[in-house]
Amino acid sequence: MSIAFRTHESIREIDETTWDSLLAPGDPPFMRWAFLDALESSGCISPEHGWLPAHITLSEDGAIVGATPAYIKGNSEGEFVFDHNWARFAHQSLGIDYYPKLIVAVPFTPAVGPRLLCSAGSDREQLLAALAAGLQRFTQHVELSGAHVLFSEPEQSAALTGAGLVQRLGIQYHWRNRDYADFEAFLSRFNSKRRNQIRRERRGFVEQGLSMELLSGDALTPTSMDEAFSFYVTTVGKYYYGRRYLSREFFEELSASMPEAIQLVLARDSSSGKAVAGAINWLGTRSLYGRYWGSCEDRPYLHFNVCYYAGIEYCIEHGLQLFEPGAGGEHKLARGFEPTLTYSNHWLKDSRLRVAIDDFLGREGDAIRAHLEQEAKRPILKP
Repeated sequence: MSIAFRTHESIREIDETTWDSLLAPGDPPFMRWAFLDALESSGCISPEHGWLPAHITLSEDGAIVGATPAYIKGNSEGEFVFDHNWARFAHQSLGIDYYPKLIVAVPFTPAVGPRLLCSAGSDREQLLAALAAGLQRFTQHVELSGAHVLFSEPEQSAALTGAGLVQRLGIQYHWRNRDYADFEAFLSRFNSKRRNQIRRERRGFVEQGLSMELLSGDALTPTSMDEAFSFYVTTVGKYYYGRRYLSREFFEELSASMPEAIQLVLARDSSSGKAVAGAINWLGTRSLYGRYWGSCEDRPYLHFNVCYYAGIEYCIEHGLQLFEPGAGGEHKLARGFEPTLTYSNHWLKDSRLRVAIDDFLGREGDAIRAHLEQEAKRPILKP
């Protein structure tokens, strides 16, 4: 049976119920139709910003059996699988254009998830092979330099590798719930020095007269969203590499369409009630995803408590199995986050570029595996 490959210039060309019916229990909230629609309708995603939606559906006998978010990109902003050097090499050494390219990803979201949603009972291997073949045909048809599938689950990445898309490894630091009864049970896996360090950081937060507030669902208010958004803006404006990808309208739309998937973490001064720091997280049924953080005051221990300890404690209390706090940060090791491989897959149309990138990814992958082997020899957490 043949599988039809089709692209769509807006998520609204695909029925919301049809898209969401492809989600499996536990899939991340940012793969939902409402999340992707909010990015487009709020203007965060647009050709002017280098993002042209090209969402993909796979159909059998006219019925959609697979779907994935995809975009034609005019730059490498907001992807978090960095290929700027690839673009320079293509232009300077080969004399070819690297942009536009195609990416299969959730914009501005370096979190692991299925990149191809598949209907229940469908042949996933067949659909992934059809996706890989379709990506290659599409890049040739519309004159793109290649296709890139970012932060996919290990099983899907392996299938895409087998279908001809070279695999790239990365490292993030994830927290896993080992059926901890409470936060103290989690701390028991550290040696005494690190255990006391974390206790000191949590105690220091309280001793400053600060309290923690976690809001989601009906508890979200325009005021709390304003507070959280102000912290997001503060952080992206603080660093030269910061980019204000998201708008207040984006968060406003999500707070109306999927409020149960938003978690605000706010640190307040107990005497004044003023929020001095906060984070915006995405909340799934099995996992928590840390995203945006900021503060209006420089106080000790704010970042660790708001971005790490509040999330860990929430996961333990609510039985969530995984906490992905975002990209980067070896300092997360000392707080109980474990080095974890991430996967992306790539196909470059130009054979010269493809050979060069294949060679680079082989060497990069060897270095990453060697780094993980070294980390395994000096674990932070006790077995």
